[in-house]
Amino acid sequence: MSGIVGILHSDGAPVDSDLLGRLTEFLSFRGPDAQQIWTAGHVGFGHTLLRTTYESAQENQPLSLDGKTWIVADARVDARQDLIKKLRSTGLENLSAATDPELILRAYQVWDEQCVDHLLGDFAFAIWDASRERLFCARDQMGVKPFFYAHLGPLFLFSNTLDCIRQHPAVSNELNDLAIADFLLFDMNQDPATTSFADIQRLPPAHTLICEAGRVSLRRYWTLSVTTPVHFSRDEEYVERFRELLDTVVGDRLRMDNVGVFMSGGLDSPTVAASAKRVLSRKGAGNGVRAYTDVFDSLIPHEERHYAGLVAKALDIPIQFHSSDNAQLFGSDTNPEYRSPEPEHCAWPDDSGDRLRQIGQHSRIALTGFGADPAFSSRITVHFRYLLKSGHFGQALRDATRYLMTENRLSRLYLRTRCRLLFTPKSRASSYPPWLNEEFESRLGLRDRWANVNHGYPPEAAVRPEAWGAIVGTMWFHLFESYDAGITGVPVEIRHPFFDLRLLNFLLALPRLPWCSDKQLLREAARGVLPDAVRVRRKAPLAAEPTMALILQPNSAWVDRFDAAPPLERFVRRNRIPPVFSRTDYNAAWINLRPLSLNYWLKSAWPAASKTKLSETEAPVY
Repeated sequence: MSGIVGILHSDGAPVDSDLLGRLTEFLSFRGPDAQQIWTAGHVGFGHTLLRTTYESAQENQPLSLDGKTWIVADARVDARQDLIKKLRSTGLENLSAATDPELILRAYQVWDEQCVDHLLGDFAFAIWDASRERLFCARDQMGVKPFFYAHLGPLFLFSNTLDCIRQHPAVSNELNDLAIADFLLFDMNQDPATTSFADIQRLPPAHTLICEAGRVSLRRYWTLSVTTPVHFSRDEEYVERFRELLDTVVGDRLRMDNVGVFMSGGLDSPTVAASAKRVLSRKGAGNGVRAYTDVFDSLIPHEERHYAGLVAKALDIPIQFHSSDNAQLFGSDTNPEYRSPEPEHCAWPDDSGDRLRQIGQHSRIALTGFGADPAFSSRITVHFRYLLKSGHFGQALRDATRYLMTENRLSRLYLRTRCRLLFTPKSRASSYPPWLNEEFESRLGLRDRWANVNHGYPPEAAVRPEAWGAIVGTMWFHLFESYDAGITGVPVEIRHPFFDLRLLNFLLALPRLPWCSDKQLLREAARGVLPDAVRVRRKAPLAAEPTMALILQPNSAWVDRFDAAPPLERFVRRNRIPPVFSRTDYNAAWINLRPLSLNYWLKSAWPAASKTKLSETEAPVY
């Protein structure tokens, strides 16, 4: 969760230590525990520290072990003992109390840029190797930790906070038109290597970057590939292995004695909460878990308060409820203190900052249940189609019988949902927005981009290609970044156990039946842990879409009368946006509200930048 920043001048010009100090000070909201800079001629690092592990009590960054190789990192290293064992095999000793940045630096000294092949966890770091005049940077496999950079002539500038990069006087406010187009078409930038600003790039997940002799090169060091299925002889072994892995990955994320959990009344996050309770209880800190739940009491029918309350009672953990009944459309954007570094479609107000501040009163760590849905993705029709085509009729009959005889199955057949998916037209043509500026649309070839953008095709050998496809792509790292302090402004670190590679690889290797269909593995693992009312509960989506509930309220009529900021016309024809107020087509309403989200962002981004630019305030470039 620490703030990191660095400057490298490939032409040998000295780093302005005062400027580096101010950039580091800008990151103080990320790390209130310590702040330090280091410079050596034409290179310099800055760091602000948030302590979230036992070992970080001794952490001091920027760090060097020999005065020649320096690291600055926002990192949590998992499977520490495995990494320490590997390092000891190379002759290194006395590592048990080493901080995570020290372990990364040791790994670099042993394996050079291949050090990332030995790292598990969430990390974004940079290492200056003075002997080679080389800067080596890396981002974790799933992209939980952000890493941004600007390469402008001889200047290379990096940080884990986009707004920090924008403070440098050499970085312009010029927009990246294709990223803005992606936002208007897809809700988010589809290029993992760019940002909404032309001068600022994003290091994609699972990539390393080397800046040497003024040249920058990127390398992908990891890809998701699960091609070998898990097979145990007994059903109990699947459940035991899952519980063991879950407790291991949750334990790696709980190297302190208290934690908050974003907890619903479903299966995913309560399973994480139960694991956190077990892990901390073994350390004598079982009272360190607290749950935080969003609910509706009157806006729409909702049962989360009841079911989450049952979970909290069963686990004997305190729970705080946050009611969203008084939400207003674009409530976040109308708050002058709220500003997103990049455009985000937030018709539903984002009040995560308030919840994180609640959590921050008790803990610096919060866990989510994100990742279970995609990891368990399963099309049972594929399973039965394969058995029938290959002539395994007996196996198909046995599997169908077992499926239908599963506990409480008849209440979880989801027949209405399956019929709707089966008979609903799949065409997306009607979703292409009618209000794009023609010149903008033509110049960037947006109709072709709309037709061609995809998240890649799963390998044919994947155990469950549908799960592979649900995990890869840009959605998840954008979600991770939305919970990062660079956006929330709150020094609480959000961790996602289901995205740990050890657990993720196991889940992606599971057969469709019986374990993935309707998350049967979670239901079995929760037996005797979560109340049966929750454990065998059918998946219960909200009775109404919250954004639509707000659109139908009389006080939302203003959304059709908003005043366009001058820059919006470059991207959107304001007079072509169809009415949204009181319409009941959620898909159309969601698309036609995107220009309003962009409008708010365009109006907010520049004033904030001009007020905080460290020198040489610039006007935006349109």
